[in-house]
Amino acid sequence: MNDLRVDKARLWDSLMTHAQIGARDDGGINREALTPEDGKGRDLFADWCRDLGMEVAVDALGNMFATYAGTDNDLLPVALGSHLDTQPCGGKFDGVLGVLAGLEVVRTLHDAGLRTRRPITVINWTSEEGSRFVPSMAASGVYAGIFSMDEARTWTDREGIGFIEALRDIGYEGAEPVGDRKFAAFLELHIEQGPVLERKGAMVGVVTGAQAMSYNTVTIRGRESHAGTTPMDMRLDPVGAFTRIAAACYAKANATKDARFTVGLIDTTPESHSTIPNTVEFTLDLRHPKADVLADLIATYEAAAEAERALGFDIERDEFGASPELVFNETCVNAVRDAVKTCGYSAMELVSGAGHDAVYVTHVCPTAMIFSPCKDGISHNPAESITPEEAEAGANVLLQAALTLADAETIPA
Repeated sequence: MNDLRVDKARLWDSLMTHAQIGARDDGGINREALTPEDGKGRDLFADWCRDLGMEVAVDALGNMFATYAGTDNDLLPVALGSHLDTQPCGGKFDGVLGVLAGLEVVRTLHDAGLRTRRPITVINWTSEEGSRFVPSMAASGVYAGIFSMDEARTWTDREGIGFIEALRDIGYEGAEPVGDRKFAAFLELHIEQGPVLERKGAMVGVVTGAQAMSYNTVTIRGRESHAGTTPMDMRLDPVGAFTRIAAACYAKANATKDARFTVGLIDTTPESHSTIPNTVEFTLDLRHPKADVLADLIATYEAAAEAERALGFDIERDEFGASPELVFNETCVNAVRDAVKTCGYSAMELVSGAGHDAVYVTHVCPTAMIFSPCKDGISHNPAESITPEEAEAGANVLLQAALTLADAETIPA
């Protein structure tokens, strides 16, 4: 089956058809998790899977598992997939490429009248983006034991709508307990969301692991007072404390090779142009390929926060998500390496800078990732763009790696 290849035109047509759901006027996609648009995207994916005779199951957090039977269904399946939800200003390929490329793998086998030894399951993980509901990689995190179902029941969006409530509203709260379904291996195809592959002229990225990450909510409490009458030297302004802490973190990150520091959300209370806030809450996202360097970045934040506490501020940091420095399963990575050679694509090896469902799933089964380049490294943006040839290359490598793993006697953990 080394000469088996996906149908480029069909894969691209599927991507463009699915991109009509939640389409924005600027060419982007708004299909946030557990919105009606997410529900429509799920429905279309499920319909396409059932057209191939696949069994579609849904667990208690809405994770979708579409299974194509193998010749020995007593063996654990090989899983392929990613996510269908987007950022509010998302693009056409983040997440959905991995799901629909997994579907294209099955379509290719179906057209050829072929069955692998192990079943193949295509997965849509719920709420990967973390834009509507925090944390990111939410349902794959519960699946992998990073978060609990009790925690999931407390998640709400900014309007106070609960995760489970929103899941029920779109009809995707399944009966299957989260984590009960097991896999022999998991492969995730994803756009790189960075500029490295394009810069190096590589058609495919062989992802060997993922960097260490720390996601936090920081709350700074000061004292509200009148904006016009309170002298600067008599204020306990939490926004001032925020700017000093952020400046220290930016300086450290800018001076540290491969460091990443991001403040994504900032809220003040009260929200009034003429009142100095009493509270600032913001998200703090810190990442580095090495866990010890990430710890040093966190220490920089802590030192800056301690200096502000000495001035009278009350400061708390709540780490709502974290992932250690990860190395993906060697057998799975080798399957991707061999698939690249079989297909004859230019490739390079790299570590993922972004969090993906695979980062959590690797805690419970052998896992690897494949990257496709994206134009100028732009993602989470309507301008996010890949070519049909890049989508085809990633899907062909996914196909060949899946064939290797699905016909393997064993896949060492």
